[in-house]
Order: sequence, then structure tokens, then C-alpha cells
Amino acid sequence: MSHLHTPQDKSALIARIRRLKGQIEAIERAVESERACGEILHLVASVRGAIGGLTAELIEAHLTHHVREAADPEARRKGAEDLAKALRIYLK
Repeated sequence: MSHLHTPQDKSALIARIRRLKGQIEAIERAVESERACGEILHLVASVRGAIGGLTAELIEAHLTHHVREAADPEARRKGAEDLAKALRIYLK
């Protein structure tokens, strides 16, 4: 996504990122305190799910604003190209 479209978009994304940061820090604390492997795996799975949710939200926003609602065919082509490039990297 080349830019955020509203202040609410930015606030919501920042909130999600801060929750992810807290989840990552919880994994670090769990490893440092030698918690059970199962507990750590559960924390890691939660982070993976949260990252997946954030990724889906960003893809949906990009599709909406830079492909579906693009002002002209060139902007739509660029939006689709940018998304394809990001997906190639993401799916490696």
C-alpha cells in the first residue's frame, strides 16, 4: 500500500502492529524464562495468525484503493503490478 487513505486506517494499523509487537515480546519473555515448548509454540501460532490477518487487511485495502477504485487504467495496472510483486515475495 503506497499510502494510508484515512487517519482511521493509520490508527487501526498502528494498533494491530503494537499488538503484534506485544505478542513478539511475550515470546521473547517465554523463551528467556524457559517456559514449556508447548506454551511457546502457542504464542508463535498466535503471532502467525495475527500477521496473516494484518496481511489480508493490507491486501484488501490495496485491492480496494489501488485496483478496484483506481482513477484510470494506468493506475489500476500499476496497483495490480505492485500487488503481484508483493505477493511473489510473500509467497516465497
